[in-house]
Amino acid sequence: MADIGNSNRIAREYIDSLRIETRYMDATHPETTFELYGGRFASPIMTAALSHLDHFMFPGAADALARGAAAANAVLWYGMASDEEIERLAAFGAKMIEIVKPYADREKIAKKIARAEALGLLAVGVDIDHPFSGDGGADVVDGEAMAPLRTDELAQICRGTRLPVIAKGVLSRRDAERCRAAGARGLVLSHHNNRIEYAVPPLAALPEIAAVAGDMDLFVDCEIKTGMDAFKALSLGAKGVCIGRPLMTAIKQGGADAVRDYLLRANDELKKAMAYTGCADLSQMDPTVIHRI
Repeated sequence: MADIGNSNRIAREYIDSLRIETRYMDATHPETTFELYGGRFASPIMTAALSHLDHFMFPGAADALARGAAAANAVLWYGMASDEEIERLAAFGAKMIEIVKPYADREKIAKKIARAEALGLLAVGVDIDHPFSGDGGADVVDGEAMAPLRTDELAQICRGTRLPVIAKGVLSRRDAERCRAAGARGLVLSHHNNRIEYAVPPLAALPEIAAVAGDMDLFVDCEIKTGMDAFKALSLGAKGVCIGRPLMTAIKQGGADAVRDYLLRANDELKKAMAYTGCADLSQMDPTVIHRI
């Protein structure tokens, strides 16, 4: 019973409950290339914003993620890291999106975003879902206190940089509307690896959020593991998806080459699903091909 409220399990069960309707007539070989914030990429399947890989895994793990993403021409997302680590990862050539924690010291957020801009990163984001600890008090990560982000503060962040700003950790229409009002260019639908139990599965929240997103780009993580998972998310309104823990396993098994191969294989699975449903390219993704049992 201890696992009953685990949000990862709930999200996985929801993804697996979605079925795909096939559409063969007039279908063609699909194209998965897409554009994001001025960059052109091989696939909408990207890395998740992992953090502290060298600490939690082994020295060089973060480099392997960055090198693998560059080799697959995939967007590299990365989370909490030192300025020196971000600079090193950006040098591997993958277009990079840095996700910054909601530091109580707001000046630290501003400095990290300014550095990301100076490095020419693709975009920058803020973890809106990381202000609280397990007892609802203020979270402290690596000795740094966190604090909830207000709508006016997010608006100030968006106005203060040339980079697109993404809010990560959105699972409600309410937060989506406030992030849009603040000027966010994108949202990551995520429960941050079971940060709260019984969280709404990102794919379950996706259609309602897509209905109010306007021109914001929507991204999904949490239990996205395959190209078939990606297809379901993209059909329901996502711009792209982020794969996390499977890439950590790939790093352990074969480093950068294994990361590259995993991303390429997932994209081939996406192409298969698109071919079998009559989607010639990403602009033709259609929510009506998805059915829940």
